[in-house]
Amino acid sequence: MKALHALFTGLTLVTLAGAALAANDRLVSVPDSTTLKWQDVPGTQGVVSFANVEGELFGNGPYSAFVKFRKGTDNGLHMHSQTLPTVVLSGTFYAVIDGKRTEYPAGAYYQLPAKLVHQSGCTAVADCLLFQYQADAFDLVPAKG
Repeated sequence: MKALHALFTGLTLVTLAGAALAANDRLVSVPDSTTLKWQDVPGTQGVVSFANVEGELFGNGPYSAFVKFRKGTDNGLHMHSQTLPTVVLSGTFYAVIDGKRTEYPAGAYYQLPAKLVHQSGCTAVADCLLFQYQADAFDLVPAKG
């Protein structure tokens, strides 16, 4: 009887958890990018800006955001505390990892592992527009070269 009760309780919890997840499942749609609210990344004097799509780039919890870099921007040597997936939408972004520079033109995708020391930026040809998302707040931790 105890086993049957435990099974019933387990099934009930699984059902409730599934219902809770389904309740958070919603359409996210940005058909008009002119409605996005752009903000400067603190300390960049307007060279880097972002527009949240979901969550908050510097908040708690998951986020997704468009990020703009002025052409010629170099972020210096740094790392991020968590994995950083990125889609390049326009311009050419680059990353230098272990001395090797890789350029990512519009349409490219990359995913930087957490704590990977690298240098990155936008080439001097055109401004860059990226789409990035993470499980928690964005960070850029300067690293020594």
